[in-house]
Amino acid sequence: MLTIRKSQDRGHADHGWLRSYHSFSFAGYYDPLHMGFGNLRVINEDRIAPGTGFGAHGHRDMEIISYVLSGELAHKDSMGNVKGIPPGDVQRMSAGSGVVHSEFNHAAGQTTHFLQIWIEPNVSGIEPSYEQKRFPEAEKRGTLRLVASPDSAQGSVRLHADAAMYAGLFDGAETVDLALDPARKAYVHLVRGTLEANGQALKGGDAALLENESLLRLGNAKDAEVLVFDLAA
Repeated sequence: MLTIRKSQDRGHADHGWLRSYHSFSFAGYYDPLHMGFGNLRVINEDRIAPGTGFGAHGHRDMEIISYVLSGELAHKDSMGNVKGIPPGDVQRMSAGSGVVHSEFNHAAGQTTHFLQIWIEPNVSGIEPSYEQKRFPEAEKRGTLRLVASPDSAQGSVRLHADAAMYAGLFDGAETVDLALDPARKAYVHLVRGTLEANGQALKGGDAALLENESLLRLGNAKDAEVLVFDLAA
């Protein structure tokens, strides 16, 4: 079964310095029908105004991924990490027993556009940790590049969760098939452009939720950037 969720059906918040679209219930947006999907709990599409950001705040027992689309995200945390996250990098922070961090856009005149992704871990109370890796466009062109997994396969960042995340760039005749376990769930988030998932048309911000499916086929794209999640049911 494949279900489409349109971009405009997401929750929306405008705080002035931050404009955000919520794929699942988050903060002031609550929808009992969209509390998460499998162990995927949050996908927030955030735009941070120049010179602003998220001040120091804490998390526990969550796998948090930052995926920057444009601009740059300045990260600082209680583990001692001070990092810049540009487009093309995938950052993973395991909150574990507790971590405090901040995320800012220090660039003048440039909005930082990124996805904030939370995945529920399969362990709790672990020591917090941080990882950041770059995945060049060439590795994602016309294919699904594994960028996060439980075992760091193919050089991906490690998740303390029963989940995997792929990133791909598609245009024109480029297509890809991904075998799925029907006992699991898969979630397709189209970042930008247009794309078909198993023949169903998606536009930027749309998602496809797959259950009891054995194959995901992506194609018929135009300037598409997509994330695909393989998730515990």
